[in-house]
Amino acid sequence: MNEEYDVIVLGTGLTECILSGIMSVKGKKVLHMDRNSYYGAESASITPLEDLYKRFNLPGEPPESMGKGRDWNVDLIPKFLMANGQLVRMLLITQVTRYLDFKVIEGSYVYKGGKIHKVPSTETEALSSSLMGLFEKRRFRNFLTFITNYDENDQKTMQGMDPQKTKMKAIFEKFSLGKDVIDFTGHSLALYRTDDYLEEPCIETINRIKLYSESLARYGKSPYLYPLYGLGELPQGFARLSAIYGGTYMLNKPIEEIVIEDGKVVGVKSEGEIARCKQLICDPSYIMDRAQKVGQVIRIICILSHPIASTGDVNSCQIIIPQNQVNRKHDIYVCMISSAHNVAAKGKYVAIVSTTVETSNPEGEVKPALDLLEPIEQKFVSFSDQYEPTDMGTESQIFLSRTYDATTHFETTCDDIKDIYQRMTGQEFDFAEMERGKKDIFGDAAE
Repeated sequence: MNEEYDVIVLGTGLTECILSGIMSVKGKKVLHMDRNSYYGAESASITPLEDLYKRFNLPGEPPESMGKGRDWNVDLIPKFLMANGQLVRMLLITQVTRYLDFKVIEGSYVYKGGKIHKVPSTETEALSSSLMGLFEKRRFRNFLTFITNYDENDQKTMQGMDPQKTKMKAIFEKFSLGKDVIDFTGHSLALYRTDDYLEEPCIETINRIKLYSESLARYGKSPYLYPLYGLGELPQGFARLSAIYGGTYMLNKPIEEIVIEDGKVVGVKSEGEIARCKQLICDPSYIMDRAQKVGQVIRIICILSHPIASTGDVNSCQIIIPQNQVNRKHDIYVCMISSAHNVAAKGKYVAIVSTTVETSNPEGEVKPALDLLEPIEQKFVSFSDQYEPTDMGTESQIFLSRTYDATTHFETTCDDIKDIYQRMTGQEFDFAEMERGKKDIFGDAAE
């Protein structure tokens, strides 16, 4: 191990594995280590089910009614992929898709007045939705048409709105949309966690709604995709990519010290040996004194023997409970998947509830979501502190990732990856450039 590397990566979370893969493809000499014996770190999928019981310190073995332990691959952090989103683009460009199979999530729902409703995302669905009255439906249809046609480079499509100056609140007012419609548009289509976006320039929200619509258009049922056998397959796919391009992987490696000289990282000490490096990527758990706590997330994994009521018995879905509906500052999310995704025994469903903690009674905060899932066969409750880097790596060349947030998509994770990439290389992460370079990197296979 006494070698010199361009980059050492600590932790095999998805962020770290994607950056490891990208750096290897760019010709960097990469060493990737994890103190755990499995891939995925905080974004792992736990198998068999017995291991999940042990991880959460539940006494005894899973009951026989749960089927075989090996049939289970339970995500610790629930997230879906936007079909037209950044992570899918990264998977396609790097061809990690060849190691994975995906299924479309069957439904997207929003909570209103104690009930769940399908999220209307097309003009036809909007006109038949029980979320709105007749006149509101017309106004919402006009709003969706405006969003679909909106082009930053074409003044005529802007209807007098400045994309960088007009607040999103003003756009909603222009179309006379009511509070409930604003709620599901901002939280179920634009996927904001709070209402802060209303005071921000409208362009970001418009692009988010476009992403939702374009993702939905790809497969029809919902804008979300999910990998068979669980999210733990994603970091493993990028780890394979890194290995193909010369990356070295070491699991089960205790990290004794991050070696710093004159304020700059020079290596990592493990089992008495030092591997030297020019740059270091890691999750906050490896170097806590360069990160700060910015919040906490509660996640409750629920095992069910039934689909969620009022969803038309779909085998997978997302439900968003907008914060205004339950007098909170942050939304509550429910992701449900099932045996159809090779993550549970036949006839079983895994629903994961998550939100940003606001009070001293986090389980009480998510009661509206848990009520939707009853009866629940088994619950696994976890709390994760959220960290972000205080050291941007300019001097130290140490680049910390952010802890996974409560959102149920990977867009914020991809933003973090692009941010770290820019800080490491001094260049913006450019999808178009990666597309152009794909043929050079992957040869004829890129066709």
